[in-house]
Order: sequence, then C-alpha cells, then structure tokens
Amino acid sequence: MLRALEDLAAGDVIRFRIKGTDETCDVLVKRVTAYHDFEALLDGEGPSNVDPTSSREQQIENIRSIYSPEKEVLGALAIEIELLTV
Repeated sequence: MLRALEDLAAGDVIRFRIKGTDETCDVLVKRVTAYHDFEALLDGEGPSNVDPTSSREQQIENIRSIYSPEKEVLGALAIEIELLTV
C-alpha cells in the first residue's frame, strides 16, 4: 500500500528497490520528526547524524541544490529507520 509522506509514522515498513533490479530491502520506521526547514532539521538532528562526512554548511548547500525554496517552505522530515531485510 502506498502512503503519502505526511502519513508516515513509527511502525510503518518501507520497501526500497534497487533501481534496475528486483533486489529490495525493507526498513522499519522508528521515528518521524517534522521540521520547519532544512536548517531546523540539521539543528535538531545534528549534522553528523545526517551526513558525517560534510559540514553543516555544506549539507545546507547540498540540500538546497536539490530542493527549491518553494519545496523547503513545505518543511522537512527526519526519518529514523532500522534495516529489516536485505
């Protein structure tokens, strides 16, 4: 069953499919936290928990190169997951 991101909740299972293959992995959603914008997400989660290889400033730049300001005003979700299957 497909669900919208705004309906995502702890206890849900997400199946990821590797592009171009039949391989999948399932993850359990442990926590979903909504943030007002990307900066609030990094401040709330800690930049090293989002991407331990990039500085906070680099992460903001990277995220904003993908998502327009119109998308950022919709907010951001932090989704904590646990691998169930490979």
